[in-house]
Amino acid sequence: MEYDLDQLEQLITKIEKEVDYVDIRAGSGNGTNIVMKDNKIQEINTGITNGARVRVLKNGAWGFAFTNDLSKIEEVSKTAIKISNSLKSDVELADADVINDKIKTPRKIPVSSVSIDEKIETIKDANKAASLDDVISIGINYSDSESQNVFLNSEGTNIITDQTRVGMWLNVIASNGELIQIGHDSVGGAKGYEVIKDTDIESFGRNVAETAKRLLKAEAAPSGQFPIVTDNTLTGVMIHEALGHAIESDLILQDDSILKDKMNQQIGSDIVNIYDDPTMDAFGHYEYDTEGVKTFKNHVVENGKLVSLLSSRESAGKLGMKSSGNARSAISDQPIVRMSNTYLEPGDMSFDELIEDIRDGIYLKGSRGGQVDTGKGIFQFNASEAFKIENGELTTPLRDVSLSGNILETLKHIDGLGSDFKTSVGFCGKDGQIAPVGDGGPHTRIQNAIVGGSN
Repeated sequence: MEYDLDQLEQLITKIEKEVDYVDIRAGSGNGTNIVMKDNKIQEINTGITNGARVRVLKNGAWGFAFTNDLSKIEEVSKTAIKISNSLKSDVELADADVINDKIKTPRKIPVSSVSIDEKIETIKDANKAASLDDVISIGINYSDSESQNVFLNSEGTNIITDQTRVGMWLNVIASNGELIQIGHDSVGGAKGYEVIKDTDIESFGRNVAETAKRLLKAEAAPSGQFPIVTDNTLTGVMIHEALGHAIESDLILQDDSILKDKMNQQIGSDIVNIYDDPTMDAFGHYEYDTEGVKTFKNHVVENGKLVSLLSSRESAGKLGMKSSGNARSAISDQPIVRMSNTYLEPGDMSFDELIEDIRDGIYLKGSRGGQVDTGKGIFQFNASEAFKIENGELTTPLRDVSLSGNILETLKHIDGLGSDFKTSVGFCGKDGQIAPVGDGGPHTRIQNAIVGGSN
């Protein structure tokens, strides 16, 4: 540990005499990022980071200051106090339990124990497996991190965390001279290098390349309203983007969510159950948020009814509720409300059962991103690939398929849930901050979905 715990505790005692509330986060970490592009290693970045921040609350106003020089922690505390003294606001924190705990995320193989050479060899193996005919470009990003942090506040909470996270992202571009198509996949988790070791890298790389190649022979998708089935990945993206951001309480307080004033109202069909769960084994895992609040499996939508939100202590205080433990940020940033692992609960149907009654529909797989207006509840996502469903069978491959609509209408049109379940590995951006997240669910059947294509 680079910080002095006794020093931080003494500083808390000193600062709390001048303010209404204070918390301190401090820690150090190490990480590796490797980028391979078109058969060449383009970047290898490794390093050690240190940092500390002081956040104080006085007269309802925050003061916040950060330093990457831990010897200056007392100096930045004075800056934070000065900032809070110059402002007036109406912040009130929701009550939170006093916690004293030490947490270490489980890992079998520490990422710091694996050499750069071994990590590069794994990346090269994925690159080789993806180097099929018609593939014109391959991009691979590898990232890992280990961090040891402490959180203390003037209420008596003291939490030490030892966290690790690793992930690898693969993009493959294929072309037949006329069309260009993309395949994408990722692997990772909030654990050690065993996540990579346990992955069949050859299959991982080959499958992404085969997706890109398959799309070169696919037909342009039709446009219109269809019964559809979304795979685990697209289900997760829809839940994360279209619903997840709309249940972030800061957006609700900013009047930028279609779910404002919808608490305890029916927003989906009665088979829809949605959770945000930081405690589960997925990429967005954490035991305590950046305000020292213990996390839990948050049942957000229960049998189609909105029953909970995602909140920080500040937003929860304004809404008269308890924090859900969704305040997240890097040490250098102000905590804001963020998702963790957000997913649709699976049902009991097989894939064949989901499609057997569809006479003319579309199966959508994967995601190429999209856009969402949380205030209007309108979304559009682009699937990586798709197939026609004709008389209960998958038939013609399709490309360039989009899914759009209103999230409330779409959730109410869900009438079938697969028994399978999978979460994806990713990062979510909000207000200039990036947070690791997981999203997922089962194969999901949606009636009257709006599909867009070039036909």
